[in-house]
Amino acid sequence: MRRVLVLAPHTDDAEIGCGGTMARLMEEGAELFVVVFSTAAESLPAGAPSTLLGDEFRSAMHVMGVPSENQFVYDYQVRHLPAHRQQVLEELVRLRGKVKPDTVFLPSGDDIHQDHQVVHIEGLRAFRESSVFGYELPRNHIAFSTIAFTRLEQRHIDVKWAALECYDSQFLLERPYFSRSFVESLARVRGTQVGADWAEAFQVYRYVI
Repeated sequence: MRRVLVLAPHTDDAEIGCGGTMARLMEEGAELFVVVFSTAAESLPAGAPSTLLGDEFRSAMHVMGVPSENQFVYDYQVRHLPAHRQQVLEELVRLRGKVKPDTVFLPSGDDIHQDHQVVHIEGLRAFRESSVFGYELPRNHIAFSTIAFTRLEQRHIDVKWAALECYDSQFLLERPYFSRSFVESLARVRGTQVGADWAEAFQVYRYVI
């Protein structure tokens, strides 16, 4: 995993689903790229500027150490990605040529959110020559198969949480998954499954050596 592309339907999905893994990859010298398809302006607290989530995402990426030139932010309307599937695919094909990733992280195929399903399906279509892993967003899952794991250290969890803390808007909305106890509890469970203190789990869709 030297050139890694993380696909996020919305701001904060990448950090929630694989923020610890992103922190470890950055620490190990991987070149990390992150794409967000919607800044979800319609889901912001009343009176908030429409650019708020995009600004929070950039702050989170700064915490992660992802260079600004490796961040790609689109402005599709939240919950309307199914109406723009072809455009999403074309954006992904352009990114494939630009980034040339060996590894791609995207939402799990078991994720029931309509925007996440589009990014999953079109991501699989676009990146046929890369390893592809599906990350976990428990709020949207009925089932999730834990096939692959990233063992993490406390410092990786700390970076993940520091990135999530950039999303003041989501704390104002009292999202139940925006709490340190949630982040640490899930990482503890996944770590226990592989004999580690902390971990993140993934589904595997393609593994290219």
